[in-house]
Amino acid sequence: MPRRTRRLTQLVLGLAAYSCSMALMLRSGLGAMPWDVLHQGLSLRTGLPIGAATVLVGVVVLLAWIPLRERPGIGTVANVVVIALTVDAWLALIPPVDGLAARIGLAVAGIVLNAAATAAYVGVGLGPGPRDGLMTGLAARTGRSVRLVRTAIEVTVVLTGWLLGGTFGVVTVAYALGVGPLIQWFLPRFTVRVPG
Repeated sequence: MPRRTRRLTQLVLGLAAYSCSMALMLRSGLGAMPWDVLHQGLSLRTGLPIGAATVLVGVVVLLAWIPLRERPGIGTVANVVVIALTVDAWLALIPPVDGLAARIGLAVAGIVLNAAATAAYVGVGLGPGPRDGLMTGLAARTGRSVRLVRTAIEVTVVLTGWLLGGTFGVVTVAYALGVGPLIQWFLPRFTVRVPG
């Protein structure tokens, strides 16, 4: 497969897998991802719908790219479009489950898949999503590991969201603490080297 085709395919599949991971965590009923806790809190404080709060946070995060010298790419746009088009489809395909063991299984699968999906679409070098660009930009500018930066971002976001009134559960905590190390492990395995 030509390198460009592989990169575009991996981008789209990674983003579709990301939205699947979101659906798995939501269907577990054990909490939301940290950014969603922030979106809930902002929605409660401002009266904006959660979708509008998500867009608002995305714009603010993209503005934070300026001093970090991050550049958006086709992956940045695809992040918004593909996830928006596929997350509801995944929610329709993945039914709610009963039983704590099944719910934990969905949550764990969602967290691991989320990290792999993030590494897959970031690893093609076509532009990270807004929140991932913040992670990679801060890691590059501070010299800190992706693991440390991602974990710090997730913990900060969930605490801010909680202080604003957003809700979180065990999935939120597990995601905030676990996704950074998992992305660090997956990233070299999904990075596509671009010549030149």
